[in-house]
Amino acid sequence: MSLRAVIHLILHFLVPATAARIQSVRPWKRAWLEMQLGLIIDLDHLLATPLFDPNRCSIGFHPLHGLPAAALYGILTLIPQTRFFGAGLLIHLALDLTDCLWMKLL
Repeated sequence: MSLRAVIHLILHFLVPATAARIQSVRPWKRAWLEMQLGLIIDLDHLLATPLFDPNRCSIGFHPLHGLPAAALYGILTLIPQTRFFGAGLLIHLALDLTDCLWMKLL
């Protein structure tokens, strides 16, 4: 596994944790867990062949990693009961976009 992939995976846990600590009025660990549910969008990778390609950009390739999905995730952040879940989904997309940009630079 490449250094880029390792950093990407670590950020999927650290960035939501940091956001939960900064934004949460409830216990931050619960907010972080709700944000971690955003990892569920990676189930759309099961539709791809090969299942995992370290050099493939997820944004725009997988159905749950596109602009229409991002709009829905944004709406989820406006609903108090799904605010942290929606934020986790958007953070997930932002991290995947960052990874795509990093791939283009290397």
